[in-house]
Amino acid sequence: MNLSELNELDFSDIGAWPVGARYVAVVLIFVVTLFGGYWLYLEDQLSLLEKEEAEEPRLKKQIQFALNKTAVVPELKKQLEEGEVTFAESLRQLPSSVDVAELLTDISGSGLQESLIFESITPQAEKQLEFYAELPIEIKVWGNYHEFGRFVSRLSALPRILTLHDVNVQKVENGQAPLKMTATAKTYWYIQK
Repeated sequence: MNLSELNELDFSDIGAWPVGARYVAVVLIFVVTLFGGYWLYLEDQLSLLEKEEAEEPRLKKQIQFALNKTAVVPELKKQLEEGEVTFAESLRQLPSSVDVAELLTDISGSGLQESLIFESITPQAEKQLEFYAELPIEIKVWGNYHEFGRFVSRLSALPRILTLHDVNVQKVENGQAPLKMTATAKTYWYIQK
């Protein structure tokens, strides 16, 4: 097929074209269709794909972070349950009122069991706080280190919450015992509203 035969091709009767011209026409239509499809549709899709691929590492980090957070949830729930149990136990130890006479008896009994000599046990002014109240009690006793240690241990074993603050131990030359301890014991109770 030569160039003069190409000028004689009838576009209204493509089936009558020679075989070579038909192959060229099919390939040309195929290439134009591919190029047009790429230009009109795929180019936008490919740029969108590149954008999404660039976003992928950040999204993977977010997913990993969320997975790490959800993996800890059962342990946090367990800790919350343990905290609620501990809080309930502590709340049970907080009586709804304070029996000062019984508490003073418990404190003095604990000291006498350890052979301490009491100078004074003086309840101070009650303090009302958010949902509980506290009663400070000033304690002054004479004894030695081991007796003080056992006394503090006995106080911590009392059935109510009792904390010691401002503990001061001094060596005394002319006293009833070699050491004098002053401390403030505080007891707490729940204020029901």
